[in-house]
Amino acid sequence: MKIGRFKHKDNIFYGIVEDDKVIAIDGNIYVSYKQTGKTFFLDELNFLPPVNPSKIVAVGLNYRDHVEEVKENLPESPILFIKPSTAVIGHKQKILYPNMSNRVDYEGELAIIIGKEAKQVPKEHADNFILGYTCFNDVTARDLQRKDGQWTRAKGFDTFAPVGPWIETDLDPSDLELKTYLNGEVKQFTRTSSLIFDCNYLVSFISNVMTLLPGDIIATGTTSGVGPMFSGDKVDIYIEKIGTLSNTVIKQ
Repeated sequence: MKIGRFKHKDNIFYGIVEDDKVIAIDGNIYVSYKQTGKTFFLDELNFLPPVNPSKIVAVGLNYRDHVEEVKENLPESPILFIKPSTAVIGHKQKILYPNMSNRVDYEGELAIIIGKEAKQVPKEHADNFILGYTCFNDVTARDLQRKDGQWTRAKGFDTFAPVGPWIETDLDPSDLELKTYLNGEVKQFTRTSSLIFDCNYLVSFISNVMTLLPGDIIATGTTSGVGPMFSGDKVDIYIEKIGTLSNTVIKQ
């Protein structure tokens, strides 16, 4: 089931996406909800980020080919960093190219959406704490990342965490096709079976570091083929059985 968050005029609501229609729901997507009977067409709605996370926990160097691309050693455990909640934008919203950077890159990723509070979760029980999965773009000011030697500024700008278009709740994430398009041209291509640390392992590992809350996002890492975006560019992150997250870039 696909669950999205939308705006119609002044009304913000969650809905179940079925083909080109959205059935509005009432309640808490992390606990219980029911259909309201109101139905909209997708093209009459504005997309919002499907969650309001307390934090985004992102994973670096989690595909072997990307590790080779950046000439690093294979990690022995997940490399974690945090992106702020203020970086989040939704499907079709604008990525702002900051004035202090001269190189802003796309990074297409599978994202895990946490469904309930997770603390010290064993890997074999991780599924019980996952609401679903969606597409994510770990936008990065590459020049600042290299300059700073750590990643907070480079990955923390407002709009640097596009997520969506919705959450797919009924999905096996172990072997999904992932493609990143820049202006219609494929730039990244992989399958999630190539992840070094899989989704359940990441939920377990991270929850043994910090408590994960409902709506928190785990960005599972990007594959090879990262590259620059410029003002006017359109980037699409496609993941099999989920859909496509699309955003355009504008100069701040």
